[in-house]
Amino acid sequence: MLRGFYTAASGMLAQQRKTEMLTNNMANANTPGFKADQSSMRAFPEMLLSRIDRVEIPTEKTLNLRQSPEIGTLNNGVYMQDANPSFIQGALESTDRKTDFALQDVNMPINEATGLPGSVFFTVEGTDGQPRYTRNGNFTVDAQGFLTAGNGQYVLDDQGNRIQLNSDQFDLSENGVISENGAEVGRLGIAFSANPERLSKQGNGLFLPENNQPLPSAYNNPNVRFTTQQGYIEGSNVDSGKTMTDMLTAYRAFEANQKILQAYDRSMDKAVNEVGRVNG
Repeated sequence: MLRGFYTAASGMLAQQRKTEMLTNNMANANTPGFKADQSSMRAFPEMLLSRIDRVEIPTEKTLNLRQSPEIGTLNNGVYMQDANPSFIQGALESTDRKTDFALQDVNMPINEATGLPGSVFFTVEGTDGQPRYTRNGNFTVDAQGFLTAGNGQYVLDDQGNRIQLNSDQFDLSENGVISENGAEVGRLGIAFSANPERLSKQGNGLFLPENNQPLPSAYNNPNVRFTTQQGYIEGSNVDSGKTMTDMLTAYRAFEANQKILQAYDRSMDKAVNEVGRVNG
């Protein structure tokens, strides 16, 4: 019975974690470039139970043979795997703002190990001076004329340098080239990750590569095809309807485990306080 407490509790904890993940997804349903987290439930290895028993064979000295007949398997509960973002393309939304950029995936190579396509990202400069990556192209031009991301990170060009402009009246071509008054200013730094599931979220729509190793340029990969769109931003890829349904399912599963836990508690109360009680 005590193991039943742990099994039900593990189910509650797993569903709580899933609810928190889905709540965060729903809260960012309107955040540009947001990539929804996803995960799945897994069961802990089951235990095979057997009963220790013995059989008496009627002989002159009564031979006892020990045996352990199988009772069955016992589940040890469930857990939620680590949440990983889904890099499915979000819908492009028109803003008509010169400083809003969006990446449009055209052809992303499939990773043979995962069976999933790679993804391209804007490159920005982190607070530690190292590159970070984002799909949120809601940029602005600061007081010094530098193109910056929403939280003040500098947007980098394909040479790893900050992009400085004279005004917010500039043009962006589909191949990432920024021009001002007919003169080329630079080319957006677009990076490619063959396995974006290995990237870790850093908050504010930023991703950090594994071992902090910079991602390669997408321009150097002939198999990667994409376009950059000015006056658009990529919306979140959160499916609000499905997320709400999953949240309700997780809540109901949490509630079911809670009722099981309460039933175990009542049974334990009877076992301790009523069963075997001697009346005076």
